Amino acid sequence: MNNIHQLTINKATAIEGMHERIQDIKIALEQRINLSEYSDNIQTVTLNFSVVLRICLLAGLSEKSPRSVEDVNSINQVVSHTPYATTFFTKANIGQLFAVLIKMRYHDVDANWQDRGWISKVIGREILRGREILLKEGGIESWLRFVPLRGGKSVDDIPALDLLIGAFENGMPATLDINSRAIANTQILVAGTTGSGKSNLLAVLMHEIRSASSDTHYPVNFLLFDYKGEFSATEHESWLQLFDTDRTAILNPIERPLPFTPFKDFTGRPINEVNLYATELSSALGAISRTSISANMDSRLSTAIVNAYKDKKLKPVTFSEILENYKELLPDKQQDKADSVTSVLTQLVNNHIFEEEDKVDLINNCYIINLGRFPKDGAMAKAIVYFVVSKLNNIYESLSPQATNKERVQLRHFTIIDEAHYMLDFDNRPLRELIAVGRNKGMSIILATQNMESFKSKYFDFYANAQYPLIMRQQQQNDAVLKDLFGVSSGQALQDIKQAVTGLQKGELITKDADAITLGIGKPWKKIKVTHLI
Repeated sequence: MNNIHQLTINKATAIEGMHERIQDIKIALEQRINLSEYSDNIQTVTLNFSVVLRICLLAGLSEKSPRSVEDVNSINQVVSHTPYATTFFTKANIGQLFAVLIKMRYHDVDANWQDRGWISKVIGREILRGREILLKEGGIESWLRFVPLRGGKSVDDIPALDLLIGAFENGMPATLDINSRAIANTQILVAGTTGSGKSNLLAVLMHEIRSASSDTHYPVNFLLFDYKGEFSATEHESWLQLFDTDRTAILNPIERPLPFTPFKDFTGRPINEVNLYATELSSALGAISRTSISANMDSRLSTAIVNAYKDKKLKPVTFSEILENYKELLPDKQQDKADSVTSVLTQLVNNHIFEEEDKVDLINNCYIINLGRFPKDGAMAKAIVYFVVSKLNNIYESLSPQATNKERVQLRHFTIIDEAHYMLDFDNRPLRELIAVGRNKGMSIILATQNMESFKSKYFDFYANAQYPLIMRQQQQNDAVLKDLFGVSSGQALQDIKQAVTGLQKGELITKDADAITLGIGKPWKKIKVTHLI
């Protein structure tokens, strides 16, 4: 039946293996667009898959040859259950153009145009047709001939990241400005007990960040530590499209090692840097494992790390190599006895959490690390978060400063740690450094935990370094934290804030009103009803 006039494409799903099938055209487009040399004002272009798919779809639909049911079925496509990214059809209302072009090309094709599976196959066929067109000699050049600047857009095109998270009590939109030059930093803290709507708030933040940036020359990518495993769950697969990604973003260290080494490369660097790194790493392993490490063990472990690096000519080492070097340093009578260090290193070796080399780009892609099957307060979960954050620090060290213009600064990446209290109860130097270097390198961090007092530890005051502390429903309140956060003393002002926190319902939060605090006028806090997303 030919009911193409009733065509609806926004519920179409991708065909299986589509990302793999267009990887070559993605690389070819990036190579064609990017310059061989870059100046301070030109950003290397990395195209996300939605952009590449749209280009291929438009190229395919531009081809005027007759269409048929046989042609669509000829490539033997299997329709998946994976939807296209949320913005795929809605960005700039381009879905209307796709629908018009499909109707024009398929107007005489007798098919069930109400069948989502059929529509998905048509879209998949046209994407692959476009891929074939672009890969022909001169194909890409003809499609990019009107690009005014081969190296990408100028710094004036940095997207405004004003995150719409809900509404204030008066109904006005509640937004968080995270990349204007007017704000001091971009860190966000979320505190909310179980059932407060914390997961939904994280989803809203991620959705807003990606919706505002993913189709620009300055996409903001993310890495989420999914402690509860809810963002990684197959039953929540539809959530992924909200973040303009898919299941390829999910990394599960239970099933396979994380595709990168956690260790720093010191090739060409002074040996003293290795010595400092070894001392820090030794202390961290003790804190992570919650075991008692004597001074002798600590010294022996530091030496083992240094020796392992020397054996590798300062290239990244492995936990297995550190363990071997540690055992060599043990007195003969202790060779067959396990101590605290050998125990934690053996766990890390046996679990095979990390690869021995980098196989992915953590900054220019989005990832969700599924920690749902690890004990939340166990050594393995803490080790994964610690070493991945340390890895991000290593990467940021080599990045150039982010692009800026008169109004905005570029953001590259968000690190999101749910259940962050497990990582705040010891001197977590990589986490502190990630926050410290963030503004200069275009990164930010979102920390989510259950109780507000977790953010004010003896090791670091996370509140003092946060632009947006977002307080949701609490099991208990900490007067000292509230006083410090909202700039009030004991008395009625404090009681008003405590009452406001007590009255919060699911999906509601309060945050500080910086203007009111500075001027000393009105309430030092604002209440927000968060958009319901998941």
